[in-house]
Amino acid sequence: MDIQFLSEYLEFLEVEKGLSNNTIDAYRNDLTAFFDFCQSRGISEINKIDRAELNSFIMKLREEKYTPSSVMRKVASLRGFFKWFCANEYGKKNPAQTLEQPKLPKRLPKVMTIDELNSILNSNLSVLEQLIVELLYGCGLRVSELVNLKLTNIDIKQKYVQCYGKGSKERIVPFGNKAKDAINKYLKAREVIILEHKLSSNLKTLLIKENGNKVSRQDVYNFIRKQGEKIHKHISPHTLRHSFATHLLENGADLRVVQELLGHSDVATTQLYTHITKKRLKEVYFAIKG
Repeated sequence: MDIQFLSEYLEFLEVEKGLSNNTIDAYRNDLTAFFDFCQSRGISEINKIDRAELNSFIMKLREEKYTPSSVMRKVASLRGFFKWFCANEYGKKNPAQTLEQPKLPKRLPKVMTIDELNSILNSNLSVLEQLIVELLYGCGLRVSELVNLKLTNIDIKQKYVQCYGKGSKERIVPFGNKAKDAINKYLKAREVIILEHKLSSNLKTLLIKENGNKVSRQDVYNFIRKQGEKIHKHISPHTLRHSFATHLLENGADLRVVQELLGHSDVATTQLYTHITKKRLKEVYFAIKG
């Protein structure tokens, strides 16, 4: 299989579409798996791939018990690649043109209660851990946005965070006094780490660990998972982002404002959280009325 086309497509996604490295890696893995599958069936040229190979690949994914969301993403990867392939006149026929996306069951994201969040915040957290929780929940940041923050992205005086979401889209998110206190405490500890490990005083990365290394996505996932054990709940960094949005809506925030704070390009994505608040209202009502 000519991998040159794959390299060109991934470069197109990075340069023209401005997709994140994580998204590009996902496309690379999806498409590589599909091309390997085709080669195992004796097909070594992209132009010889037809709808039968696509159908067989999807059937194989389902037999291997991939989740509907994983299958959906892989289908999107295939559709995107073949659309680009034909648009550039590398091929005449698009085998994925009528390939349908599998329907996903609507699942409401997990949300934490205020008491659960306070339980975590009031536990024995380091200044770095305290700040991570404050930024994930208090600002609704994605984990990738969090670990890529620079010192210059924080304005303590004006109390806002400047972050870059999907497609490098910039947004400004305000924060409260608790987050401001957490930032100030952490910055003092950060200065000590820089001196101890003789790091550059011009280091731009905001979040660094006690050993002087940058905080990674996996560090954040592991930390949040352990916090979930304290409240006997499986949570991830995105759970705090979901909670941020839900609590804002429950307290009367406008849907469009929440959309802006989350960095959603489509308000329909944000509307999912209105279903959560309705569900919780019903639960409270029937708990009282019996």
